[in-house]
Amino acid sequence: MSAAGLRAAQEKMRAAGIDPVAITVFSHYYRQLEGGATGLIAEADISPVTDLPHVDDIVADPAAAADALDKTVLIRLNGGLGTSMGMDRAKSLLPVRDHMSFLDIIIEQVRHARAATGARLPLLLMNSFRTRDDCLRTLARYPDLQVGDLPLDFVQNREPKILAGGLTPASWPADPDLEWCPPGHGDIYTALLGTGLLERLLDMGFAYACSANADNLGAAPDGRLAAWFAASGAPYAAEVCLRTPADLTGGHLAIRKSDGQLILRETAQTAPEEMRYFTDGDRHPYAHTNNLWFDLGALHAALTERGGVLGLPLIRNEKTLDPADLSSPKVYQLETALGAAVEAFPGAAAIVVGRDRFLPVKTTSDLLLLRSDVYRMGPSAIPRLECAAAPLINLDPRFYRRIADFEARFPEGPPSLLQASSLTVRGDWTFGAGVVARGAVTLEDPGEAARVPGGTVLT
Repeated sequence: MSAAGLRAAQEKMRAAGIDPVAITVFSHYYRQLEGGATGLIAEADISPVTDLPHVDDIVADPAAAADALDKTVLIRLNGGLGTSMGMDRAKSLLPVRDHMSFLDIIIEQVRHARAATGARLPLLLMNSFRTRDDCLRTLARYPDLQVGDLPLDFVQNREPKILAGGLTPASWPADPDLEWCPPGHGDIYTALLGTGLLERLLDMGFAYACSANADNLGAAPDGRLAAWFAASGAPYAAEVCLRTPADLTGGHLAIRKSDGQLILRETAQTAPEEMRYFTDGDRHPYAHTNNLWFDLGALHAALTERGGVLGLPLIRNEKTLDPADLSSPKVYQLETALGAAVEAFPGAAAIVVGRDRFLPVKTTSDLLLLRSDVYRMGPSAIPRLECAAAPLINLDPRFYRRIADFEARFPEGPPSLLQASSLTVRGDWTFGAGVVARGAVTLEDPGEAARVPGGTVLT
């Protein structure tokens, strides 16, 4: 049955005009799925990473930093729709501060770095077929952004969802779009090769790429890191930072005991009974930021040598075919993680960065923090922390998870959080103007909709 399933999936991809390289890569992972691979990484098979260089120890000559940046292309992963926050459009278009979206702020960061260093610094978005049109309309407002004849984006590939029963391509006539899924952000390497962009970048004299999530405004262009990576000779490097209580999901680096290779373990690659090890910040002290550096020449050589299949570990993501219908058939999405390429390159490196380079917005709690007075945005458009440590925010998901509900409960803007160590909101509270939180604040569930009057000081 599975051999027929693979043929059916390949034919479906060809009929949809999917790039042949992407079909080859999908077939590689389908065969792993057929063989029973789960992608799980056992704690017994890895050792923690504990001794890494720190960015604060880097002394970079300004000329070397500018030269390294001039050879760097910035790639932002922009395929997400923000569905976890109830959105149905690109999350990067969500207003963050001063009516500017993630995408607007990223562009300002690039413009500032170009003006300061003279570097070309092209910006490439890896869009999905669902985010591309809206985001290209935003980019059209910035005619100075394009570098030479490079495009402003490339599109992530798509692949069929596979029915857990029978391993055949899923069919959903009520909404055929739901039959498809992205192959995870590890598709960046396949897409760069298949679109021809990788060779074009090399022909234009670019040697390095720095990729990051579009919802992480901390990952601005950085000459020190570019110079460090250029001088290291490493084919690949990951930025990590010390974990906090906010980092219970995501990923961490580890050392594979069998060969001493640096690898990435994601939440989806951890068995439920071993999550206690995954979330132990003493055992695994560094959070993987998904800010990554890779040598374009080394990447091209590895991909061409391996027929386009970099060989990243499979992530078997189990879902329902229609995410909004839990009774719909169970499917597998065959995914890979961008950061998993660390194990594909002997000599890969990692470096510890400050928390200022890791400001992911995965929930409305994260968004509230970034909108608050805890951060200041200067001319560089990089959020700068205004206090010793950012407070931990926990908003009741029943009333704040969806962005529309969140906005309705902060109609006058966020409270002041500069003097807070934490803010926990249980229940349905609407905040008036000028509310101030001090210390560790908890609002208990009032049992009905309630309001924090304007000017209230919460302690």
